[in-house]
Amino acid sequence: MSGEELVKHNSGKDKDNVLIIDVRSPEEYKAGHIQHAININIDGFENRLSEIEDKKNFPVILYCSSGNKSGQVAEILVNNGFKDVTNTTGVKKFEYDLVKYDDVRGANFQKLIDEDKDVVVVDVREAKQASEEGMIKGAINVPFNEVEKNLNKLPKDKTSAQYCNTGTKSAEVQKQLEGLGYENVVNSIEGVKEHSFSVVKK
Repeated sequence: MSGEELVKHNSGKDKDNVLIIDVRSPEEYKAGHIQHAININIDGFENRLSEIEDKKNFPVILYCSSGNKSGQVAEILVNNGFKDVTNTTGVKKFEYDLVKYDDVRGANFQKLIDEDKDVVVVDVREAKQASEEGMIKGAINVPFNEVEKNLNKLPKDKTSAQYCNTGTKSAEVQKQLEGLGYENVVNSIEGVKEHSFSVVKK
């Protein structure tokens, strides 16, 4: 797959129809990765297959720096029963719009907020929807279009973890926070419409 094709698949609602995996090291991922891509390093990849076991019949797109390591991982996935696996142009061969915050799946997002009691969990949906449908326990509501006037609720020295309906608006917030100098930010690529988060109504 070309870089142009990946960008198309990774935009709008199309991004909910694919799972993008960066197989580089955590350090390379953190230095700049494709938006909405989760990170599963090629080293130890087979030991983490359980994290994506539910995606065996789902389109999975892989990338690395050059396409070599992602090609190796593609073989691993096919050999383990994954039906729709595509290797794409690496980040050193195409000028992607890279981000530095962490993108994680819903289960890993839940694990993070369960284990780190100091994390600030942020529901970026509109206030009315968050109130009516409920939020993850302990979350605060900062609507995606009201971030800058609520920065006092988002201290830079704490990890800020955002979610929304499908991971699209929260990704926009992450890019905004990144531009404002935030470094410890995490986005759930699967929102409350896609992952069975336990929500409570206030």
